[in-house]
Amino acid sequence: MAKWDKDSFLSDLQKNCNREVVKIGRQIIDFSEKQSSDLSWGRGSDHGTMTFRCSSDIGDVPIFHLLSDGRINLQINFLRGKDLPKMVLRDMIVKLESNFLKEYDPEMYPTDTFVPMEELFHTKSQVEKFLKTIEGCVYRLKQ
Repeated sequence: MAKWDKDSFLSDLQKNCNREVVKIGRQIIDFSEKQSSDLSWGRGSDHGTMTFRCSSDIGDVPIFHLLSDGRINLQINFLRGKDLPKMVLRDMIVKLESNFLKEYDPEMYPTDTFVPMEELFHTKSQVEKFLKTIEGCVYRLKQ
């Protein structure tokens, strides 16, 4: 049974983060409620976790994790190890690299790590482009 839910997650996010990170977190959660095929809340005691999963031919796969301490984990390397269509993953990586001006190749990004949202998102446009990227990935995985 999940310890966390949307309300407790947002409450903890407000306690731990600045106003801008909370605003971004709300946008991501609202988007996730609409787009995710399986949105789950964590059971941990230190901080809340939200996992965005998407249906695919190989079952539900996690796309990202959001923590109530204001960090996000993009599951790029995890997805590299799955039997996903190459073009779906490539499209996602190219768009994320363009949006965040960060390399996500296996050499420069060898492990999936939790990154503070305030280091990743600097503009409203970046948040919107991130959400559009995830939306496109979801659409292509469901085909």
